[in-house]
Parts: sequence; structure tokens; C-alpha cells
Amino acid sequence: MLYSFFFLVLFYPTCFQARPTPPVTTTTSTLNRQNFTWGNFGKFLHARKGSNFSGISELKKYMQRFGYLKDTNFSSGDNFDDEFQIAVIQYQQKHGLAITGKLNSETISQMTLPRCGVRDTSPPPIFHEIQHYNYFNGKPRWSRAIPTTLTYAFSPNCMVSNLNLSDIKHAFRRSFSRWSAVIPVNFTESDFYEFSDIKIGFYSGDHGDGEPFDGVLGVLAHGFSPESGKLHLDAAETWAMDFESEKSKVAVDLESVATHEIGHVLGLAHSFEKDSVMYPSLRPRQKKMDLKVDDIEGIQQLYGSNPNFNIEALSQSDTSSNQSIDTKIELRSSRWIITLAILLIMSIIFKA
Repeated sequence: MLYSFFFLVLFYPTCFQARPTPPVTTTTSTLNRQNFTWGNFGKFLHARKGSNFSGISELKKYMQRFGYLKDTNFSSGDNFDDEFQIAVIQYQQKHGLAITGKLNSETISQMTLPRCGVRDTSPPPIFHEIQHYNYFNGKPRWSRAIPTTLTYAFSPNCMVSNLNLSDIKHAFRRSFSRWSAVIPVNFTESDFYEFSDIKIGFYSGDHGDGEPFDGVLGVLAHGFSPESGKLHLDAAETWAMDFESEKSKVAVDLESVATHEIGHVLGLAHSFEKDSVMYPSLRPRQKKMDLKVDDIEGIQQLYGSNPNFNIEALSQSDTSSNQSIDTKIELRSSRWIITLAILLIMSIIFKA
């Protein structure tokens, strides 16, 4: 009993939504009618430890790709074994889902969402930390004197035909400006692609970087950690500047994805604060380009603050999220106090 209670306390999700998300059932039923990468995951609904589902090895590849299973954990094939259950629990914990270790509808709905191709792995949490932002291993950043300027350029050969180049450039210019508004880093477009710090392009399938794209509404894009500067978007997506002119149900907002991937290029890994720009998933026809407190605090830990940045300029939703930090501290502190108390009791029992 003590072990079970300890497990629940330790892994119970600590990420609280600032506002409700759209019902997942509607989204899932809509997307499953589309021919997209992970649309067949619904057949694994209700799978649990000990069950054997034909094709579940594909779901294991998904978990491996995003950092929840090791590359060598495929010997059990389609069997829902102990290692896969642990992977499911870790996935649920990170995404703020109910911790069941089973593939319930909430978990399947989250897995089928389009997302960034960067892995979700992060350093082990420290019990007194309250932030959700994360960094790549080694906490890399652009190692230049601050303030600094980074150049960016667009591939002369790898663009998409459904958007004008001028519109693409406008979207990225706005995305870069969101980050430069909060840190002492400026971004300047360059005409020399090969010599620019950040190289942007749209690619299909295997494009030579070891991270192949997978078609409509799977992996949307990926950005590499500093100082690689690679920022790649999947050319198979229906990229949109605004949803008034683009009516496709699978349209993806370019500016939202650009803002997210620039965060990776600067050194931020995924956050599991659902409203943050650095959250790994983005629904079709969803816009999420405004930096939240979590994004800002994370990036300022790497580069410092833009001297002209004023926290009061954030939207009301950010202010509300910021005011809730004290509540999160209290809740997390209470949870860890209980956990430590249980550990103490267990140690006394074992000594006895």
C-alpha cells in the first residue's frame, strides 16, 4: 500500500491548465477521417499491460522517436510489456494526463496530435523547481557576447508553392521579433544562405539530417539545438498565414510553428505548460505564437532580459498564469513534503 501511494504522489501530474482545452473527442473524430500519419492509433484504445495488439510495435516506434523508449526496446514486438507500460506512464505524466499506464482515450488523443519532431526528454526534475521549461542536454546556447545578432536565411531551393515567399518571410520576421523582444538578441535576414547562422527550409521525407518527415499532420517541423541553426518544416503540410483564406481542415499556422522552432534553435527544449509556445503539440487550425511567462523565463535564463522588455506588456492571460505560480509552489511543495514523509516512514519500517 505504501509503495502504491508513493508512486501516485511522485508521478501525479503537476502541470495545471490556465484555461480549458477543446474537447479531445471532437478533434479525434475529425482528424481520424483524414489520411494522416498517426490516424490509426485509435485501434489501440484500451490496450494495457499484458495485452497483445497487432501493430502496437508502430506505437513503440512513436514512443522511441520522442524519447520514451530506448532504441533497443522492440524485442517484445506487439506485446504490451513492462517497459512499454513505464513509457506510457512517463508520457502521461509529462503531458499532464491521468496516470493509468493504459492507452485510454485521453492518451490516444494526445498521441495523434500533430507535433514537433524534437524529443521530449529532459533532465531529471529537481523537487524545488516550479518551471516547466526545459533545455537540451548541456544547456547549449549561442556562445557570443551579449547583446548579439544572429542572421537567418531561407533555402533558395526548398520552399513551398502554396505560399508566397514574401508571406513566409513576413511570418518568420514576426516570429523572430517575438523572441528578440524579450532577450538581447536581434535577428537579421541574410541573402547568403550558406553563411547564415540560421538556415530555414521546407523538406519532404528523408532530407539528410537523420530526422525524416512523415507526411500530413505527423511531425510538423524540427529545430536543432545551438549552434546548428537548422530549422526544417515539413513540405507536406498545408501551411497557412490566416485561416480565412485557407479553408483546409488540416491547415497548420506557419507563424505558430516558426515561433516554436526558433525557441529550439535558441536552446529551449519542450515545455509541458500547455499554453506555452514550447509545448510540443499543435492542433490543425490552431494559433499559438504569443510567448507566455514560461517561455520568457526559460529563454531569459539562457540570454538574459532585453533591457526594454516590460513584463506588464504581457497579455492578461499571461498575467493570470504568473499570479498562479504561488499556488503551484504551494501544491508542489505539499506533494514533495508528503513524498519525503513516506520515504522516511518506509526507511523506519525497513530498519525495524
